[in-house]
Amino acid sequence: MISANNVTYRVGKKALFEDVNIKFTEGNCYGLIGANGAGKSTFLKILDGRLETTKGEIVMTPGQRLSFLEQDHFKYDDYTVMDTVILGNERLYQVMKEKDAIYAKEDFTDEDGIKASELEAEFADMDGWEAESNAAMLLNGLGIDTELHYAMMKDLVGNDKVKVLLAKALFGNPDILLLDEPTNHLDLDAIAWLEEFLINFENTVVVVSHDRYFLNKVCTHTADIDYGKIQLYAGNYDFWFESSQLLIKQMKEANKKKEEKIKELQEFISRFSANASKSKQATSRKRALEKIELETIKPSSRKYPYIDFRPDREIGNEVLTVEGISKTINGEKVLNNVSFVLGHDDKVALVGSNEIAKTALFQILSGNMEPDEGTYKWGVTTSQAYFPKDYTKEFDNDYTITDWLMGYSPVKDVTYVRGFLGRMLFAGEDGVKKVKVLSGGEHVRCLLSKMMISGANCLLLDEPTNHLDMESIQALNNGLIKFPGVEMFSCHDHQFIQTTANRIMEILPDGTLLDKITTYDEYLASDEMARKRTVYTAAKEDDDN
Repeated sequence: MISANNVTYRVGKKALFEDVNIKFTEGNCYGLIGANGAGKSTFLKILDGRLETTKGEIVMTPGQRLSFLEQDHFKYDDYTVMDTVILGNERLYQVMKEKDAIYAKEDFTDEDGIKASELEAEFADMDGWEAESNAAMLLNGLGIDTELHYAMMKDLVGNDKVKVLLAKALFGNPDILLLDEPTNHLDLDAIAWLEEFLINFENTVVVVSHDRYFLNKVCTHTADIDYGKIQLYAGNYDFWFESSQLLIKQMKEANKKKEEKIKELQEFISRFSANASKSKQATSRKRALEKIELETIKPSSRKYPYIDFRPDREIGNEVLTVEGISKTINGEKVLNNVSFVLGHDDKVALVGSNEIAKTALFQILSGNMEPDEGTYKWGVTTSQAYFPKDYTKEFDNDYTITDWLMGYSPVKDVTYVRGFLGRMLFAGEDGVKKVKVLSGGEHVRCLLSKMMISGANCLLLDEPTNHLDMESIQALNNGLIKFPGVEMFSCHDHQFIQTTANRIMEILPDGTLLDKITTYDEYLASDEMARKRTVYTAAKEDDDN
């Protein structure tokens, strides 16, 4: 158990949290939600002790071990992958190294023998003999190949480092597990594995995530940060959303009834206050009027952008024909004889564990990369807008937001351009901000403004939900659902894919394409995915045995 008792945390004069009281108990998984800047990550650091409270205290059950998902991808570069995971239990790792150092001595003394026996007993109590096999099971579950288990961390690619750090946080059955955006940079198979792990985890979990499906799958409770307070709800994200909306509706209905009663009392008082025979009744109604208090309904601090892609022209029947495209990058054939045809009703989710392959296909179709082999042809009625995964060059300039978007606008009018920026929450003086100083989420909203203003009827989006808060993800999700044109997108958000796509294309490890006209849930339940899960389950059972 871990709790915050009357916790206040100030940044300068501003109180990010004030008099927060909340308890996180064993056997539950708490989804910590709130708008960008509400303080979700800060609150996790307060729980972990990385930040000190201005007032109040964090109380944890004595003797329990807390584990926190590390965000520094370079911190363990001088360690092996296996050692990094076992470092999730620092005391266990320390005992292992002390034992090894004693046994490596040439002049082994009686005192060394006594110390070694004490360490061996402690090592056994911490399940030390199973440490490497347990670590290997976590790594395999998250998709880290066995041949990498004893590689140096500095030799791993970024996404694999993320998985190792997650395995480190999960290692050793911690009593309290704090996870800040654990699904970031994970492929869909790894996310599915993590969901099952957390569903079966018996201790306390507090998790921050922008993935609505993930929160719905794993959370037993939802802790909502708004206006410096944390309100606890029993249930997952969808239950929180429905409950919070219902609460606001009930408060508004109660206020409406009170306002009607106030009006009725005021009319009676105004009419009969001067009437001697009715004066007692008027006085009584004055007292009743004074007792009526309207509920204070604070608007949420959450802000939703308005994302609406409107094509300038209707799309024809011939959209896109791809024939035999192949591409080799850094010696690896990431696309291998890929062919498909898009129709005017297609909304395609491009999935698969090879991020380089997906990005290569987007770059080829957008005209930013040449294939080694094969061809593609867009229909004459089509126009394309592309959201790149790496957009750093786009903002490496001194333009203001307004001037930057003006460069892509067919209408060279400031008011027209500011209208699109306003929909994306860039209001007033925001328009004169320099694009190079914007946050990741602001950059994404700029690019979505560019796509909206283009009037394109074919959208290509490579990981557009990265860096977006939950409100913006939901707005983009809704915008793509109602978009009347053709779209192809990659994304790690299960709910986003399920509610948007009607066709799933998976780039397989050998670079070939598996193409299914189906929803994402139906695709995951298909024979191909069932075979993948069977292979994993068999491997896990072997580890357990």
